[in-house]
Amino acid sequence: MQSIFGTDGIRGVFNKEITYSLAYKVGYALGLNSENNNPILIGRDTRISGEILLEAIANGIKSSGKKFINLGICPTPAIPFLTKREKLSGGIMISASHNPPEYNGIKIFDHNGQKITKNFENKIQKCVEEHTQKESVRTKEMSLITNKELMEIYIESLIKTLGGVNLNGMKIILDTCYGSATICAKKIFQNLGADVRVINNSKNGLKINMNCGSTNLQALKKALEKNPADMGFSFDGDADRVIGIDSKGNVLDGDHILFLLGRELMEQKILTNNLLISTQMANLGFEKAWNKIGGILYRTDVGDKNVYDAIKEKRAVLGGEQSGHILSEINNFSGDGILTALQIAKYCKEKNITLNDWLKSSFQPFPQKLTNIKLNFNVNKINSKTKTLIDQTIKSYQAKNSDNFRIYIRPSGTEPVIRVLVEAKNLNKVNSLSSEITNKLSKEINKIIN
Repeated sequence: MQSIFGTDGIRGVFNKEITYSLAYKVGYALGLNSENNNPILIGRDTRISGEILLEAIANGIKSSGKKFINLGICPTPAIPFLTKREKLSGGIMISASHNPPEYNGIKIFDHNGQKITKNFENKIQKCVEEHTQKESVRTKEMSLITNKELMEIYIESLIKTLGGVNLNGMKIILDTCYGSATICAKKIFQNLGADVRVINNSKNGLKINMNCGSTNLQALKKALEKNPADMGFSFDGDADRVIGIDSKGNVLDGDHILFLLGRELMEQKILTNNLLISTQMANLGFEKAWNKIGGILYRTDVGDKNVYDAIKEKRAVLGGEQSGHILSEINNFSGDGILTALQIAKYCKEKNITLNDWLKSSFQPFPQKLTNIKLNFNVNKINSKTKTLIDQTIKSYQAKNSDNFRIYIRPSGTEPVIRVLVEAKNLNKVNSLSSEITNKLSKEINKIIN
């Protein structure tokens, strides 16, 4: 059996890769491998399949002899925060993050609120493989009471991160993406005094991430055009990432957030070795601008777990991804889109500047194009010949081009595609090379597979 784990937990299409049976076994395996007898916390986003999978996991945990607490619909970061605070034995979030409604996934956290290690994943994998089928099909619905008190503790923790700063006088639009942020984002910003307008704010699992959210900013941009505001924030399905938009419609992605927050921490002399941690997807313009002001950018493979590992290894205090996952000391390095949005609003309020002003002081990104090569098989089945081809393609094109050019190719950890990233100072060069590389690589991969 190939590994059920990808770059961010277990993920796939519901009733295909992600089934009731698998969820039951994962719950059972986590129960067996928990480090203590305290309950395991379970949460989910708004997807229709989430309720079924939560029931399966809860049944699995119960069968292992352990107890569980149902947090219900919640942002992913609520799970690690509460797991650590309440000294629980672990946590599970049922979500496929930014993926479409038909997908779902299982993210597992240890008793410290950290995503489980590779070694722990192997233990879960082994247990899932060895478990028999007989108790892993849905029989009858289970009564699942939601713990609302814990959710309030998480909400209050976010409000406290502003340290008494209020957002009075600030007009903010939120795109909660029909997902996890719908249950708390508006309440949090309003409690801090902001004038808040929210779009896509119903708990609709059929619409989650569809033409909205952090991967599709058009809805938020249109809302800002119709109802001018100081800033807007767009979350993904489970609210662990955020992308900002200023009053003029300019995009504040994860690279800009890291640069601007990093510069603040650098000036305060609390940024270890002037170091930021990001991934291979980070813009080359970001790296060059950060180096120019005396900073160091350390790149990891894609995935916030890889960023976290590098943060710990390098003793950094800030890291993240271009997609809007930001990890900081504030909440134990757990990506939290609502927290990040609050910190951005806080800096603007304290400095008495607009987000547009702040973004103007950021770097000039290089043109960057990301294309996908669709595969008709699971990315985990990519063979050594294909991996060698990818490595050779990167080396060949990088050698032919200047220092102001970068190419990065990787299999997605969540979808059956290979992602091809090309960036350079010249947009025409980016477009032409992106098409050339994608077409060439697609043909060569098909030859190897077929």
